[in-house]
Amino acid sequence: MLEIRRLVLLRELAIRGTIAAVAEALNFSPSAVSQQLSLLEKETGMTLLRKAGRRVQLTPQAEVLVESAGEVLDTVERAEARLQASLSVVSGRVRVAVFQSAALALMPATLRAMAARYPDVRVEMVQREPEEALRETWARDFDMVIAEQYPAHAAPHHPGLDRRALTEDAIRLALPSVGAALHPVASLPEARAMPWVMEPRGAASRHFAEQICRGTGFEPDVRYETADLQAHIRLVESGNAVALIPDLVWAGRETSCRLLDLPGLPRRTIFTAQRLAGSASPAARAFRDTLEEAAASRA
Repeated sequence: MLEIRRLVLLRELAIRGTIAAVAEALNFSPSAVSQQLSLLEKETGMTLLRKAGRRVQLTPQAEVLVESAGEVLDTVERAEARLQASLSVVSGRVRVAVFQSAALALMPATLRAMAARYPDVRVEMVQREPEEALRETWARDFDMVIAEQYPAHAAPHHPGLDRRALTEDAIRLALPSVGAALHPVASLPEARAMPWVMEPRGAASRHFAEQICRGTGFEPDVRYETADLQAHIRLVESGNAVALIPDLVWAGRETSCRLLDLPGLPRRTIFTAQRLAGSASPAARAFRDTLEEAAASRA
């Protein structure tokens, strides 16, 4: 019999790329990871890893084991879900990855409702960028992710993840109040001369913002970069920048910003994703249903 824990280490290596990354993720030492993978090679009698510079490369035989390890983990996850479903009380832990505006607008009401209805369920939340979080949920770092998708910028798909639409929100041009603005702006084309604040390059929102500006006929003057949308708001309110901001960010707060509709009235899609193998978990199901209630209540 192959040792399942060693198969899991091999799968982690395929996902994370280096032995050091596997060790960090699983709280092992790199030497311990290397030792266990060497033992797996002895168990199989096959070469599973080849050196490629400072990294290691998986052989075709290792790839076969990685796929099988994923199937084993799916089976174990389904068994755990069925076991939890056999209990009369909904209990357990749900690990959720969430991006900033969803954490601010949707999670407080969801967590309050979960605590009232399912006191034996422990919900753990970590803020992550959506594309990173989708991969980490597929890799089993999280049980569920709340992610976003901008127009013409599809979020990546990973095998075995079940997506479900949660809500949508409009994306608008946020401008300083007339009194705060050095150059009053009344439309997107007029914002060409203003300083912009955007998320860092690589973010879906940055790609969307640049494309809509270019489609209007200008290259935005991006002077400020930050992933913190609350910082975007402060820069706009203080008259230092303009920005494209989704409506969900304004939940529960007032602002002095002027909000203008964009051409075509673009909307951002917010969705949840979880592994199909864990979909029968009562705790995860309760969280997802409660989250959808919170999203529907603010629609």
